[in-house]
Amino acid sequence: MPIDPDLFRSVLGRFATGVTVVTARDERGDHGITVSAFSSLSLEPPLILICVAHDATMTPVIAAASDFVVNILSDGQEAMSRRFSSTLDDRFAGLGFTRGERGVIILDDVQAWMECRVVSHHVEGDHTIIVGAVERAHARDARPLLYYCGGYAQLER
Repeated sequence: MPIDPDLFRSVLGRFATGVTVVTARDERGDHGITVSAFSSLSLEPPLILICVAHDATMTPVIAAASDFVVNILSDGQEAMSRRFSSTLDDRFAGLGFTRGERGVIILDDVQAWMECRVVSHHVEGDHTIIVGAVERAHARDARPLLYYCGGYAQLER
């Protein structure tokens, strides 16, 4: 018998995760989405993975993209996370950013970022897993934005 969906969600919510905004481009322009389903995959070669729900507006964009950027948010960027999980038409309006080597947006003041080349896609359950090869990255000292038990949290040290 399958696990109760409410119990499953509750158990998964006990795993604190960092919060990212994944950006990509297509012929219509720039796109971004908040993603907490992010993980390192391999150190050699440097690979990461993200998981995007099939019903997300970003899914067809990232499925067709050759490149994307993972922007790891810092603790002062909860509003940015909420913005990219909303249905705003232009999620980038008024935000500071630069463009990476392949033209994909890198958001200002994030804790870290990685420019990635899409390696593969895997459809599993209600999500698509996108594997990316990290080609460039940058990190700065900042506290991370965390997501825990259905809400945002700060790291206390």
